[in-house]
Amino acid sequence: MMLENVNYNADGLVPAIAQCVATGDVLMMAWMNAESLALTLSTGRVTYYSRSRQELWEKGLTSGHVQKLVSARIDCDGDTILLQVEQTGAACHTGERTCFFTLLTGEA
Repeated sequence: MMLENVNYNADGLVPAIAQCVATGDVLMMAWMNAESLALTLSTGRVTYYSRSRQELWEKGLTSGHVQKLVSARIDCDGDTILLQVEQTGAACHTGERTCFFTLLTGEA
């Protein structure tokens, strides 16, 4: 991945979508800064940036619901990251497998 091609917003953040590599399910969306992205790429353990706490957080460090990085891609504009991960346990803080469990329209 060419880090210089990542386009961070005015707050120095970029949205990151976590996708289950085995199923293709979209698990969650969170924010990354340059430091969390670099850590993720170097360790293989997905690390995000918490806007509310203003600090890095390694996914699953306290819950055990870790994300192991399989691949990382940026979109054509460089302003969104797609992380394909091996998810252990629930991805959502509510205990759901994915954060996208609330249906707005259509059928499940």
